[in-house]
Amino acid sequence: MKISQKEEFNERLLFWYHQEKRDLPWRRTSNPYYIWVSEVMLQQTRVDTVIPYYERFIASFPTMESLAQAEEERVLKHWEGLGYYSRVRNLQAGVKEVVENYDSKIPQTRAEILNLRGIGPYTAGAVLSIAYGVPEHAVDGNVMRVFSRLFLIEEDIAIPKTKKVFEQRVMEVIDETDPSSFNQAIMELGATICTPKPRCLLCPVRDFCKAFEEGKQEQLPIKTKKVKKKVLTIHSYAISEPGGKWLLRKRPTDGLLGDFWEFPQIELTQEMDSKDALKIDTGLLIEQGEPYAQFNHIFSHVTWNVEGFHAVLQHESPIPEGYRFFSDEELELIPQSKPMSKLLEQLKK
Repeated sequence: MKISQKEEFNERLLFWYHQEKRDLPWRRTSNPYYIWVSEVMLQQTRVDTVIPYYERFIASFPTMESLAQAEEERVLKHWEGLGYYSRVRNLQAGVKEVVENYDSKIPQTRAEILNLRGIGPYTAGAVLSIAYGVPEHAVDGNVMRVFSRLFLIEEDIAIPKTKKVFEQRVMEVIDETDPSSFNQAIMELGATICTPKPRCLLCPVRDFCKAFEEGKQEQLPIKTKKVKKKVLTIHSYAISEPGGKWLLRKRPTDGLLGDFWEFPQIELTQEMDSKDALKIDTGLLIEQGEPYAQFNHIFSHVTWNVEGFHAVLQHESPIPEGYRFFSDEELELIPQSKPMSKLLEQLKK
């Protein structure tokens, strides 16, 4: 793109953005911490879903110091329902690094900010450009879709090294005088106009789009299909004591849903008897009752087919280490994964 074309492209793009942009709470601030929080929440999550979470999170943890000092369970409770919990753990760990090592000031260079826990190239570019006005690329799936069409880039975006092609192209086109608006405008364009099914007639930069010119806009971006997800059958057991408390166990710190409390459960195979498998896995000896819940829960890499059963402990069954009973009131205070929330919801019915 020639210099004159670049100037006209940015003029049209930014004019459209300032006229049409959605009013989002993180667009009303230049606080780098708030922008960091919003960008982490927006990863793989819809804007409409994020807004109330963002507002509650900022109200409860208005400063980096307040987040750094908060108990992890309280932080996870605020994230409950957003999923991908490693995001918030990494966010808190990164914020602690900033508080302890950078005097509570987020670094203003890509090299430094990338040293922080949980910050990758996209988040680094978003914080640097939006909060600090540094002309840096912030390339995610939306941006790759927009640029693949604008510049007819036909390389497979599922291949990690392809991202470098888009990062370089963004740096060639970015408006150095207002990189904050530029990056947000590209994101907005991808979210509202240059969607998987593009609305080309409404696009403010259609005249610059090589894919539109050649009628290839719906064929881009090129992305190979993912490998089929693994499907697991999970049997979960709601075990209560006479006083009405529920038996839960804490998941291992490392791994899926780390440190979350859940009903005792097992991953079932065709060869297994669920009661015997539970005894072998946990040491618990139960009388299995009727099923009360059945649903699928989709993670990024695996799908759980969850079946919830009522169960009672046999008298001789000891309570293993890592298990404890919770009252209904106590359950409300601990962070719950989506599968656990669904099971509790079905129990109440």
